[in-house]
Amino acid sequence: MQRANHSTVTQFILIGFSAFPHLQLMLFLLFLLMYLFTLLGNLLIMATVWSERSLHTPMYLFLCALSISEILYTVAIIPRMLADLLSTQHSIAFLACASQMFFSFSFGFTHSFLLTVMGYDRYVAICHPLRYNVLMSPWGCTCLVGCSWAGGLVMGMVVTMAIFHLTFCGRNEIHHFACHVPPLLKLACGDDVLVVAKGVGLVCITALLGCFLLILLSYAFIVAAILKIPSAEGRNKAFSTCASHLTVVVVHYGFASVIYLKPKGPQSLEGDTLMGITYTVLTPFLSPIIFSLRNKELKVAMKKTFFSKLYPEKNVMM
Repeated sequence: MQRANHSTVTQFILIGFSAFPHLQLMLFLLFLLMYLFTLLGNLLIMATVWSERSLHTPMYLFLCALSISEILYTVAIIPRMLADLLSTQHSIAFLACASQMFFSFSFGFTHSFLLTVMGYDRYVAICHPLRYNVLMSPWGCTCLVGCSWAGGLVMGMVVTMAIFHLTFCGRNEIHHFACHVPPLLKLACGDDVLVVAKGVGLVCITALLGCFLLILLSYAFIVAAILKIPSAEGRNKAFSTCASHLTVVVVHYGFASVIYLKPKGPQSLEGDTLMGITYTVLTPFLSPIIFSLRNKELKVAMKKTFFSKLYPEKNVMM
């Protein structure tokens, strides 16, 4: 009888930025510039790898796949967030909210799986260089990328179906700028909410920690192998191939831990919004910068490819 008195929710209201009413225009311009830079940076990486034959290797194939997942992840969230910053109507339909959650979780976990695959690639390259062409064959690389995407889609489907299988009644205000799990769980009613919350949390944390531990294991073997190299130049060269990936891993999992492993307790709307921004906007923004600046081969290829197109006469003289 009590549940019959509730009205079923057909749409949600995103109120994540209502805590910053006087900053919304400035935030819109800032996030728009960061979003465009994220798209441009990842497209630039993909174009460089595509046009430069020396970069047609497994490591840069994985980097292209990572750039694609990052573009799709930001497209799933940021355009809607930018529109809400300029609009007075922050409503989102039930199915649109479910779609946003599915795509954001799918591409987010695909990103984590691809980072794990890239760690394995570096492990094989440094610890088993003679077997690299066998272990990282075109077919093997395709399978690793395909499994990463399939795993991400499965994770997105599991989380979305679990959350939107719940009954939402009464309140419909999501204390976030996107359809995120914790604020949606606060709007759900029924006896199975606690079970679903624990199940979804366990699945997400297990997947993230599993990927992180595999990356740590890869780098444990990598560090052991690098320390055995007699020359300092050889050690620096070996480590330089891992520097950009390791930096992105630290940034990615550092911000992810803030979201998923934060202590329970009362959270302010401002705090939740700012923490969400770090993972949704800042991490994708930093990733192409890190790969472009920390990866010497990619940086040289970018200069060579685009400098020769902008100034062909100087390239001929050289």
